[in-house]
Amino acid sequence: MIAPGQGMGEYCVDVVMCIDATGSMSPIIDEVKNNAISFYEKFVDSMEENDKDVETLRVKVIAFRDYGYDAEPMVESPFFTLPEDGEAFREFVGSIEAKGGGDIPENALEAIAFALKSDWTTSGSKRRHVVLVFSDAPALPLGERANSDLYPEGMPANIAELGAWWEGTDQMLVSNYQPKAGRLVAFVPNAEPWTELQAWNRYWPAFSPAGTGLSDVDVQSAIDLVVGSF
Repeated sequence: MIAPGQGMGEYCVDVVMCIDATGSMSPIIDEVKNNAISFYEKFVDSMEENDKDVETLRVKVIAFRDYGYDAEPMVESPFFTLPEDGEAFREFVGSIEAKGGGDIPENALEAIAFALKSDWTTSGSKRRHVVLVFSDAPALPLGERANSDLYPEGMPANIAELGAWWEGTDQMLVSNYQPKAGRLVAFVPNAEPWTELQAWNRYWPAFSPAGTGLSDVDVQSAIDLVVGSF
């Protein structure tokens, strides 16, 4: 019998979904949540269509807002193993409300930093550490809200440091994250800093026109990109 994590040709996949939960997302938040909930079945189907086997799939959610305006600027779930933890996963996603946010830019880059600090899987010989971002707004520069009492310690000082976390060249990131396993797909406006991140490896943006919100939130396209890169 093959021990867990040692299946030949099987993938152990962790996905962190960073979801903008500010008030401007109200028109689209239900669609984003529905896509998040349907992720498991769509992902497994896509893997099977590409003759790839999934040994384990875990999904985590980070709902982010703005440290300058909101009492709950960052809400982070544990990893849910799917399909076993499907009910708890659906309950967490269903509890996300689109509210607050203050001005237009949000703390999305901090959400990505939190994602990279996650307790990523170390099981299996084929691992993937996937970050999905859903936002209808530009992101605040890292540290812009550092004067807030709620702002977390240990964040990268700027986007260059966050990029070093992503590429695994900054030893300040204490995490199981493995750069070669990393994949980042972002449903975001065609605006900074999302355009700047195009210099990163293994990053695929699905741009919508700035200021028009997320006109098409189809997680299947993200899944196809990720599975195609395995």
